[in-house]
Amino acid sequence: MAPPSSDINHLSHPCIYGDFVSSYAERKSGFMKWFGKIFKIGSSSRGRSDSSSGRHLQQPAEENMVWRAPPSRSRKDEEDLNREITLSLGENFKRPNGYRWHTGSDDMHSSSHPPYTPAPLYPRGYSLANVRICGGCNQEILYGNCLGWMDTYFHPDCFRCHSCRHPITEREFSLSGSRPYHKTCFKELTHPKCEVCHQYIPINAAGLIEYRCHPYWYQKYCPSHEYDNTARCCSCERLESRNEKYYRLDDGRILCFECMESAITDTGECQPLYHAIRDYYEGMNMRIDQQVPMLLVGRDALNEAIVGEKNGFHHLPETRGLCLSEEQTVTSVHRWPRMGGHRFIGMRTQHQKLTRKCEVTAILVLYGLPRLLTGAILAHELMHAWLRLKGYRNLDAEVEEGICQVLSYMWLESEVMPGSSRYMPSTSSASSSSSYSTSSSSKKGARSQVENKLGEFFMNQIANDSSPAYGGGFRSAIEAVNKYGLRCTLDHIRLTGHFPL
Repeated sequence: MAPPSSDINHLSHPCIYGDFVSSYAERKSGFMKWFGKIFKIGSSSRGRSDSSSGRHLQQPAEENMVWRAPPSRSRKDEEDLNREITLSLGENFKRPNGYRWHTGSDDMHSSSHPPYTPAPLYPRGYSLANVRICGGCNQEILYGNCLGWMDTYFHPDCFRCHSCRHPITEREFSLSGSRPYHKTCFKELTHPKCEVCHQYIPINAAGLIEYRCHPYWYQKYCPSHEYDNTARCCSCERLESRNEKYYRLDDGRILCFECMESAITDTGECQPLYHAIRDYYEGMNMRIDQQVPMLLVGRDALNEAIVGEKNGFHHLPETRGLCLSEEQTVTSVHRWPRMGGHRFIGMRTQHQKLTRKCEVTAILVLYGLPRLLTGAILAHELMHAWLRLKGYRNLDAEVEEGICQVLSYMWLESEVMPGSSRYMPSTSSASSSSSYSTSSSSKKGARSQVENKLGEFFMNQIANDSSPAYGGGFRSAIEAVNKYGLRCTLDHIRLTGHFPL
């Protein structure tokens, strides 16, 4: 919605001109006097008295006047009348060829031109400078009141709102440029509405419209919704509208409808995606030989695993994945829960004892996230596993998290923009990942633009992360990879522990 322009005014009702044109009776009276002046009708007889009866003849009202036959005229009166008729006939001869007065004997179709329309008659002393043209219908204002505004006149019914096209009858109206509006219509057009409560965003103490706006989705909302417990999607960060109800997960997280469409909710459903991402690594000559278990878990189980883990760095405010190195017993989501209204109910979990067989014990990921976000987390955690299994030790948080974010970003780009990705695997394993993507999408419907938009949002989150380790590390890592390539960057990290300059 376009912000209000700087030339907007709120004005009072336009001026009303009531003395512009006389009433019907006045116009008729004036016409009678003009007509009587030509024919000299009864001018002397109306003033005489009836001497025999002693009564004065009463002058009839012009509205009910009875016309007598004209008396005999003097020679001078006859000359004046003939002069008027001659002038009138002279004007008739000056008209263009083909135009003539229509008489009863004329054939209606005898001329190829339309009948001549005489110019309107104006009272004596009337100047064309006094003609007022309506700014709405472009017709002359001949009778009744008119409205004057900005040197323009209107019939009262022609002064209309530029938005709803209905007449403006209120005492005040809004003006944008030269266009008038009802104040309510102008507010509807220019004043932003909150996309959460659907009310006009309030004006602050300084008289300004203050609102919050999501940097990616451009969702506008009242500042109060940031601290009034309005629900927010745990995946895409959009606030819950008052007109809709988001899904509630068992661990307290909230998921919007668009994220729910492609959500992965149990370990069994996630296995094909996990193996497709392992194939993606193999396609970049980064094969992981060890069989590292992957489990989907709830928020509480993931937080408990983080407490028991000695190594690693964790993304705040909430960690959504973990590459586990210690032996632990983890509660995983085993069975897809049923839907009860807008809640998941009947979720089945199971406890699993994880034993250490190599440098990596397992990979844990939060359940209930969209497919593309789940895959991005898996790509990130698999890079942690690859680094540990390949002997990369004691890396700085910025280096390790940064290069893991690069692999997550690369996988997302290959999914969202498969034809334009600079990091597509060069081996046949790429077709394996594409095959899973097609089968997974067909299970829940063809991949929509909504899901692609979510993927672009997750890429935007990685690129604009404000944390030093994840955001700063990614930007340093992607710069090195773009300049030297992924393999050279990894070799330099192995030797120096830092990104190449």
